[in-house]
Formats: sequence, C-alpha cells, structure tokens
Amino acid sequence: MDYTPNQTCCFTGHRTLPPAVLETIRAKLRNRVLGLLAEGVLYYKVGGAVGFDTLAAEVLFDLRQEHPEMRVALLYPFDGYTATWKQEQMAHYRRLLPCYDEVVCVSPPPRRAADAYLLRDRRLVDGSGVVVAYCTRRSGGTAYTLRYAQRAGCRVYNLAEE
Repeated sequence: MDYTPNQTCCFTGHRTLPPAVLETIRAKLRNRVLGLLAEGVLYYKVGGAVGFDTLAAEVLFDLRQEHPEMRVALLYPFDGYTATWKQEQMAHYRRLLPCYDEVVCVSPPPRRAADAYLLRDRRLVDGSGVVVAYCTRRSGGTAYTLRYAQRAGCRVYNLAEE
C-alpha cells in the first residue's frame, strides 16, 4: 500500500540521549505517536541509528501491538554501517530487525559515510508529512534533517523543546 505524506511520519534524533531524561523522552514519543495515529498517520520510518532512532523503533513496535494497522520501515544508510557499534548495540539491533515491516538500504557502500547518512536523512523526510525529532543542537545530522524537513513543508515536532 502506498501512503500519502499525511499518513507518513519519520524520526530523527541524536545518537546519545541523556539517561536522566530517557523515560521522559520515551513517554513524549509514545504520546506523540498516539496523537498521530488518531490523525490517521499509519506509516513510520526510522533511520536505524543507536539512540533516538532505536528508542523510536521500540516505542513504535510496542504501540503496534495495540494498533496493528501501523507499518514501520527501517531506512538504513549502507550495508556495514553498524561495524563500529558495541556488541550490546548490535545484539539489540538484531533483535529489532525482524520487527520491521520493510527494510531498505538507501545507498551502496559510500566513499564517504557522511554522504550516505545525509542521503538516508533526506530519504526519511521525502514523502513524510510529519517529522518527530529529539534535537538539542544547531549543527550536525539531526539539525540538518530538521532544516530539510522544514523546507519540505513537514510538520516538525522536536521533543527536546516540548
């Protein structure tokens, strides 16, 4: 099934989240997605990084138990992007992988990983009408993705500012 931008949401956020507010971020994510579901948003895209992307996937998979109409897609930057992850991060990634409804590799192995991450970020936003983020900085990949989303006309919810 093809989803319209009004039915599609993507997520972007930092790889490191402050442990002291992790459960607050989780609760905000859950509430935001519940609100989006009530509006008819059914297709959710995550980027597969540690930190906020993983947290978003966990929340989505949990909510999908109550809302089986939801679809969750993983758009990852390139094969091998997890090569530098810690063993426990890889184990968690492998546990989540079968839960996705769709898994898409955005780029062949790049000469510069940064290029593949930017392409992945743009692909997350393209076709989305809503972006849910956790962004506390004005520079970096998450800030870039939010600016790209705003230029694309997406509704942006930054949980760090709520």
